[in-house]
Amino acid sequence: MTPLTKRWLNRSAEDFRVMRREFRNTEDPAYTAICFHAQQCLEKVFKAFLQENQIDFPKTHNIRDLIHLALPIRPEWKVLIDSATLLNRYAVDSRYPDDDAYKEDAEEAVTICERLRRVVLDALEQSDQLSL
Repeated sequence: MTPLTKRWLNRSAEDFRVMRREFRNTEDPAYTAICFHAQQCLEKVFKAFLQENQIDFPKTHNIRDLIHLALPIRPEWKVLIDSATLLNRYAVDSRYPDDDAYKEDAEEAVTICERLRRVVLDALEQSDQLSL
């Protein structure tokens, strides 16, 4: 695994930890922040996959676009696009006060993030083992 791929994965893991920690907060969870970090986690894990597979990608927050770039080598990921696209709105819009997220939004974002993150990490682990 390349050093830059590892850096992308480390950043993704940071967002994942923040998302999970805030999601477990029972006193006053920040639902919008949970959704934001779920989106950021997925964005960065897909960028790690693209980086590792030497696929150029633009500076973007659009997970859908990142998945499309991976489709030539992972065509089965087409089924991930609709779920991932739901999180795109949290990349930028969640930073504005008129676009709040609620408990149901956070639950959905965490579920999507955990599922898709595992798919990408499994693919990276598989390709890393194949190159040994």
